[in-house]
Amino acid sequence: MTAHSRYPSFSSYMRARRPVLLRTARSLTANPNDAEDLLQTALTKTYVAWERIEDHRALDGYVRRALLNTRTSQWRKRKVDEFTCEELPEPDPIPLADPAEQQVLKDAMWRAIMKLPARQRAMVVLRYYEDLSEAQTAEVLGVSIGTVKSAVSRALGKLRQDPELTPVR
Repeated sequence: MTAHSRYPSFSSYMRARRPVLLRTARSLTANPNDAEDLLQTALTKTYVAWERIEDHRALDGYVRRALLNTRTSQWRKRKVDEFTCEELPEPDPIPLADPAEQQVLKDAMWRAIMKLPARQRAMVVLRYYEDLSEAQTAEVLGVSIGTVKSAVSRALGKLRQDPELTPVR
C-alpha cells in the first residue's frame, strides 16, 4: 500500500511543504545529501505517526521537531573519521602484571576486608565484589541507601589506612 492510497493528506502535505522542510534540514547539516536523508527520515517518522497527530495544522512543527531530534541522534552516534597514514601507530605494550604479585594483592585485600566489622564487610562485598548498586545493597541488607553510603565510606577509609595495603598505594 502506498502513501497515496493510505494517507492522501500526507502525500499532499509532503508535496506542498517539502521545499520548505528541506531548507530547514539543510540548515541542520553541512551536506545537502545528508539533508535529504534527514528530511526523508523525519517524513517517515511523521508518516508512521500520521493517525496520532491530532492537529494537522501544526504539522510543520511536528516535522521540524522530528528533524531536530533525528539530527541530534545522528550527531550523538557520529562516526569517527578514519585517516590513512604511511605507518600504523602501534600502542605501547602494556606490561603484564605478574600473576604472583596479583595473587599477593588479592590476598592482602581480602585479609583487610576480613578485618572490617561484619556489617561493613557485607556492604563492601555486595557493592564491589558482587557489583550491586547502593539501592540493591540496601534492599538486600534491609537498610537505607544512606546507611549503605556511610558504612561503605567508613569501610573504604579503614581499608585505605590498613598497613598491609600501604605498599600497594
